[in-house]
Amino acid sequence: MPTFTPGKISGLVVIQPSAFSDDRGFFMETYSEKVFAENGIDVKFVQDNHSRSSKGVLRGLHFQKPGFAQDKLVRCTRGEVLDVAVDIRPNSQTFGQYQSVLLTEENKTMFFIPKGFAHGFLVLSDIADFQYKCSNFYSKESEGGVLYNDPAIGIDWPKLDIELILSDKDKLWPTLSQAKQDLMKLNW
Repeated sequence: MPTFTPGKISGLVVIQPSAFSDDRGFFMETYSEKVFAENGIDVKFVQDNHSRSSKGVLRGLHFQKPGFAQDKLVRCTRGEVLDVAVDIRPNSQTFGQYQSVLLTEENKTMFFIPKGFAHGFLVLSDIADFQYKCSNFYSKESEGGVLYNDPAIGIDWPKLDIELILSDKDKLWPTLSQAKQDLMKLNW
């Protein structure tokens, strides 16, 4: 049976699935609607995504605006990533705070990130496969983001022996204080 540990910010949950290993390999159930609902995650997932990235790739910090806002269940199935969720709900007592979780193919840890959080990850291994379930469909018109290195958030990204690799878009997101006025208009 998986263990569900509440995150340090309300709504976030770290999930450790049970893996059954023998000389053939392992088996684990990564998602059960019933088990997740019994543990407070009563979400209908409608889309699965899979990305492959090389060491130093930083994706994020992304979110989808209400109407297309997404709950996410994320995991790393190959390699190692540092996964980060930032509370962007302006009326939250933890607005601007973040939680990071190391997700690896070995630890099999999963991270549940509800609507109202910006999300991103940094690849620490040579290659990483990152898979996640979403509770809503992606909408280009509804995407938003926050600058990954905003000093007001202060994410402790690991120092790597190579330069970070970001998309042009991810280099240009506003800081949280620049985005706050627009975030105040959203109804999470």
